[in-house]
Amino acid sequence: MSARTKARKRALDILFQADVRGDEIGTILAAEAKRAANEPARQASWLYAREIVDGVIDNRDAIDEQITTFAKDWSLARMPAVDRAVLRMAAWEILYNDEVPAAVAIDEAVELAKEFSTDDSGSFVHGVLARIARAS
Repeated sequence: MSARTKARKRALDILFQADVRGDEIGTILAAEAKRAANEPARQASWLYAREIVDGVIDNRDAIDEQITTFAKDWSLARMPAVDRAVLRMAAWEILYNDEVPAAVAIDEAVELAKEFSTDDSGSFVHGVLARIARAS
């Protein structure tokens, strides 16, 4: 598994935890940074996970607007929390990270949705992100 794939899983965990449990994202990030500092194998993936989470935080309103626009008949509140977190991080990669091709961001997000969410989440996430990518 690549460092970026691991980073996406870590970012998903952080965003999901903040969303579902209502934990302060700064507290979660501090705990993850401490864990990464004590485990050198986690360091490479931690840096990109932090970049994703910071990017989602910094651009959340614009990202949520894109998701809401292209998630036909679905509000953010109605989506499973995992799908919301996956969509936010992949939308950030598509819209704000020129180093990641949109197809890669979509594929990685679909795999995370299939692994951690509902049976229908993979196709839902793919559809929303593909429409965001086409519009950007």
